[in-house]
Amino acid sequence: AQEAREKWNADLKRIEIEGGTKDQQTIFYTALYHTLIHPNILQDVNGDYPAMESNKVLKQREGNRYTVFSLWDTYRAAHPLMTIIHPEKQRDIVQTMLHIYEQQGKLPVWHLVGNETDCMVGNPGIPVLIDIALKGFDVDKNKVLEAAKASAMRDERGMGLLKKYGYLPCDLDPEYETVAKGLEYALADACIAKLAKQLGRTEDYKYFLKRSQSYKDHYFDKNTGFMRGKTSGGKFREPFDPFNSVHRQDDYTEGNAWQYAWLVPHDVHGLVQCFGGEKPFVAKLDSLFILEGKMGADASPDISGLIGQYAHGNEPSHHIIYMYNYVGMPWKAAPKLRQVMNTLYTDGIDGLSGNEDVGQMSAWYILSSMGLYQVEPAGGKYVFGSPLFKKAVVNVGGGKTFTIEAKNNSAKNIYIQRAKLNGKPYTRSYIDYKDIMRGGTLEFVMGEKPSSFGTKAGDRP
Repeated sequence: AQEAREKWNADLKRIEIEGGTKDQQTIFYTALYHTLIHPNILQDVNGDYPAMESNKVLKQREGNRYTVFSLWDTYRAAHPLMTIIHPEKQRDIVQTMLHIYEQQGKLPVWHLVGNETDCMVGNPGIPVLIDIALKGFDVDKNKVLEAAKASAMRDERGMGLLKKYGYLPCDLDPEYETVAKGLEYALADACIAKLAKQLGRTEDYKYFLKRSQSYKDHYFDKNTGFMRGKTSGGKFREPFDPFNSVHRQDDYTEGNAWQYAWLVPHDVHGLVQCFGGEKPFVAKLDSLFILEGKMGADASPDISGLIGQYAHGNEPSHHIIYMYNYVGMPWKAAPKLRQVMNTLYTDGIDGLSGNEDVGQMSAWYILSSMGLYQVEPAGGKYVFGSPLFKKAVVNVGGGKTFTIEAKNNSAKNIYIQRAKLNGKPYTRSYIDYKDIMRGGTLEFVMGEKPSSFGTKAGDRP
């Protein structure tokens, strides 16, 4: 028991926080505990692990074999958090995913104890794998690109239609969730394009970049300002109600059109232009947190943790508040972030506003309470928010620590006034992964009123 206690404490001490209330500290370390449970090691002590698809026992070739990948959820924050506090595990996670690709012909979608469940939509293994590769870990980038391309070029799960039409027609099989599937495929394709460009694979870069733009070429309806289902004849599905939801039997997955209008984390500035510029984009974004509407008797139970139509209890909403930084208004994000952290997370048995989803709900809290969040699915750009604690010391491996200090922080002083990185003035409203992993100190000065910090065009993500 003592040995177990020491091991858990060693992992929980990878982030040491100061300040905040006792309840907030309890929520933080409960959240960190949740993120440490999965993915978990699959193999036995001799290296054998079960391949449930074939009922055979295989032997892990190198390192640890992991399982329980709830990737549709965890690519958003849980894995980006893991690359910071568990860099030593990333190579084994990559090797696991590549082994799965070799065994089933595609990257994992939702792998459970060695078995592919194919639960949820999109290609969520791609952002996780490519994020690790782009962050500079010792992995075979050409093999990563091969696995990602192979996964994105299959005909199953609607991708055959995607290759033919450039989008998923809502009147052809599979006829449901086509907007959600299409947007998830697009963000994964953007990740492939990023890696292909880095490797000098020009044709791959052009092809997948084009596919990543399907959100604006096909799904976005300028007349309504929503992503909508589109038939094979090129017309938007009618009738249309942006509030209505029919659980997994409409154009969206566990959400409605209001929540899915924003699922373009790979190209926020492109989405801004879809709305006609920053002013109409912000007006629409502001309205998300205010509007109420009837979702219908068959609405998805996963639409929870509502602030207006923002649904924090489910993952497609998790990046949305941080989009304010991309249009130079981080001061609009701060009160909303504090509202979510203070009202939708508690230390009670119902302390989460939605399904934990293998650590994603908790990972959002951990990163956000430190003042950071990775919006773009791959590459390591962590956007600033409103830190909840006065100090967080993060063990980033290699004997180095990255310290985030929020001076004058309080329940009222929620706005970043200015910042320093390693003692030098820092004006950007985001920080790169490599700067975190070098170690050092990021210092925020907080205040009660909005400031001009991060508002200039050159300081935005």
